[in-house]
Amino acid sequence: MSNTATILIVDDDRDVLTAARLLLQSHYGRVLTTSNPEDIPARMRAEKIDVFLLDMNFAIGRNTGAEGLHWLQAILQRDPDAVVVLMTAFGDLNTAVTAMREGAADFVLKPWQNDKLVATLRVASELRRSRARVAALSEASPAGEMIAESAAMRSVLNVIARVAPTDATVLIRGENGTGKELVARALYQQSRRADKVLVAVDLGAISESLFESELFGHRQGAFTGAERDRAGRFQAADGGTLFLDEIGNLSAALQTRLLRALEAKEVTPLGADRPVAVDVRLIAASNQPLEALVQQGRFREDLLYRINTIEIHLPPLRDRQDDLRPLAEHFIRRVAQKHQLPMRPLSADGLAALRQHNWPGNIRELSHTIERAMLLGEGDVIGADDLNLTTARRGKPAALNLEANERYLIEFALRTAQGNISHAATALGITRAALYRRIEKFGL
Repeated sequence: MSNTATILIVDDDRDVLTAARLLLQSHYGRVLTTSNPEDIPARMRAEKIDVFLLDMNFAIGRNTGAEGLHWLQAILQRDPDAVVVLMTAFGDLNTAVTAMREGAADFVLKPWQNDKLVATLRVASELRRSRARVAALSEASPAGEMIAESAAMRSVLNVIARVAPTDATVLIRGENGTGKELVARALYQQSRRADKVLVAVDLGAISESLFESELFGHRQGAFTGAERDRAGRFQAADGGTLFLDEIGNLSAALQTRLLRALEAKEVTPLGADRPVAVDVRLIAASNQPLEALVQQGRFREDLLYRINTIEIHLPPLRDRQDDLRPLAEHFIRRVAQKHQLPMRPLSADGLAALRQHNWPGNIRELSHTIERAMLLGEGDVIGADDLNLTTARRGKPAALNLEANERYLIEFALRTAQGNISHAATALGITRAALYRRIEKFGL
């Protein structure tokens, strides 16, 4: 299963570069390589790199990881949203924790297991997509303020301001595309832990077989391929904030492990004989009706009580009529700046079209709709015809137009599944990855 991510592999061993490129080129859109880390700045100027796979040691005889940490910081200085996975043959627990606290998304050891490396980079590419979604939802101001002229969103901002300075556990609910990740970041930025790390984990992107190792870490020899100690996400977030997205996707067994860790404030890495204390502020998010899952026996009631000390409900865009114009104007400004286009104001009939649309993809869909209208529309203003929302407003298939009907079915499946990607993909008879590609295609 492939995706369109661009991977840059940086390692001084050309055999490693060749092996990694041959393994990954069938899984990702582009796989670039370089044996010289000094090439990184030029590559970043010339290419849009989604994930960096970066060796930690380049000079012969050095095994401290200092070079990798140096280039990690150099990458993040140029692109704070960059996703960097570090690799080394000399890893230990302290190096792993240091790397992740300084901004690395993950840490792999050489020689790697092929399946493990592919899975790690898949999670990393999902993280890059997640950060891009947050950026798409963010207001272009130094404080990253959310646009909130509607009463519903002003209420959300009020709750954030009151809860953020505390260590209370927060559960963010809302449909896909409503800005749950943005709210989590706002809670973190306004908290007493803002000077510490924020570790975000998309639980929907981690396979069940990797869950315990990803969250709790493992000790050398804990399972086949565990050749060094590895820190989990809880340890990486120690002292800071842990954001668990799509928490409703966890199996019953994994819910039990998570509940135990939260209640005891400690984790036991796989293969360890004693627990490790952790101090994290937990923020969770879900687009699923967790109470219904409790009734169905698919989600632990005690875990729900543990994660929802404070709940923040994000309204769908269709219920934020007063925010449509300022949001659209924000995206117009951003697209004009991004593509060096002249500003085109939103016309009266354009605004009316936005207000009539149901927005199953919420703010993410609005962002893509405005960008498409700015790039393809004609004239000095953005009108209803430029927005091309008529099919979605009618709420039924569009005759024999294949693309319009495909979009309709995708929107219908997402609404029926209440935004749950896995359930919608199953209903459509396609994989999650295939559904994600169509969501990207139609700007949902």
